[in-house]
Amino acid sequence: MITYFTDYFKNIDYASHTANIEDFISISKLIRKANKSGGKVIIVGNGGSAAIASHVAVDFTKAANIRAITFNESSLITCFSNDYGYEHWVERAIEFYADHNDVVILISSSGMSENILNAAQKAKNMGLPVVTLSGFSFDNKLRKCGDVNLWVDSSKYNVVEIVHQTWILSIIDYLIEQDS
Repeated sequence: MITYFTDYFKNIDYASHTANIEDFISISKLIRKANKSGGKVIIVGNGGSAAIASHVAVDFTKAANIRAITFNESSLITCFSNDYGYEHWVERAIEFYADHNDVVILISSSGMSENILNAAQKAKNMGLPVVTLSGFSFDNKLRKCGDVNLWVDSSKYNVVEIVHQTWILSIIDYLIEQDS
């Protein structure tokens, strides 16, 4: 039992160190540029990644004073999914809600969620910077879609999600620190 938890936390520690630190600085610059030009951060994910998006959107707004939104309203999701298909609802939400100075952060543990992949393509077509967070397979599709791509070297959902949340929160704390 003790070995399980020791190994589990070692996996989280290892996985959290798999990103290039320069990517965090690049993401911070994209967010700061969007904020200074009147843009906002749009953060989207499915399931646990949607919960992460909600949490960090509030922290961007309240703690870092950077406008951020997420698309977790059940009426929006069900309406757009019904009208455009589940695989297209996020791209349509981006089409309706994104402005030209925004930055889009897309989270998918597997990096294979069709609605998130389509959203990445839509944001790129709109000329918006795209940041992706994924895990599982090194060559997952989402990892190839962003301007900056953070990947967690783990195939365990909870490890990937913990690391994603930690990484985004570290960026928020960095931005707060830089402004103080």
